[in-house]
Amino acid sequence: MFSCDHEADNMEDVIKRAADLLERSRKVVAFTGAGISTESGIPDFRSPGGIWEKYEPVYYQDFLDSEEARQKYWLRSKATFPVIRDARPNPSHLALVELEKMGKLDCIITQNIDRLHHKAGNSAEKIIEIHGTVAFATCLTCNMIYPREMIQKLLEENNGIYVPHCRECKGFLKDATISFGQPMPEEETNEAKRRAQECDLMFTLGSSLVVYPAAYLPRYACQAGAKLIIINMTATPLDHLASVVIHAKTGEALQQIVKEVKMQQIR
Repeated sequence: MFSCDHEADNMEDVIKRAADLLERSRKVVAFTGAGISTESGIPDFRSPGGIWEKYEPVYYQDFLDSEEARQKYWLRSKATFPVIRDARPNPSHLALVELEKMGKLDCIITQNIDRLHHKAGNSAEKIIEIHGTVAFATCLTCNMIYPREMIQKLLEENNGIYVPHCRECKGFLKDATISFGQPMPEEETNEAKRRAQECDLMFTLGSSLVVYPAAYLPRYACQAGAKLIIINMTATPLDHLASVVIHAKTGEALQQIVKEVKMQQIR
């Protein structure tokens, strides 16, 4: 079931309006959040029944300071990694691949750590992971990088290992994701801001737009003169800034918008 920004709006008209904005654009940025991952079966962290109801989040400083916190962290990661690893791209991801093939997509800025944009087929150089990725673990001392699958096998074999350590320097390993209290990656954050300020259209897809500093990005785009299209199941604090708001599953709506653009190009 679709709903849109004005009750009187017909969804077909809303899709066409969004498609018109997309057709006229030359540099599109997609800003993606947890809502598109849930459509691939990955539980949302914050929603009822989400990961944080089962596993208490571990703050970065606690991870550094406490062996107990590190064990809690890796207990959760061991349990959740297989779900993320085995997830497959859904229509949202595939629609973004189509946008890239059409030459419209400047980049994807994602809050998601699941690598589903890579799996779907978007070019790696067009994906900016501002919250990191679960595909790797890193040493917090020497920055050595380890495939996350290798760490998973180590944890499942156990042999008394509850917190993995670096083979090179014995430092603590942590998923290459951003935890509460951990600094955002400077290079990715600056690049995301630059791309947001240079685009002429931004899609925000499946994001509640309440997690900062990531949620500043649509504001940066609007302040620089870009149009904003928001597709999310529920209302967001930035709906009033958007040219088009669609309350729906992102896969359904985005695929229809892309399809409409292709039909316009044929006509």
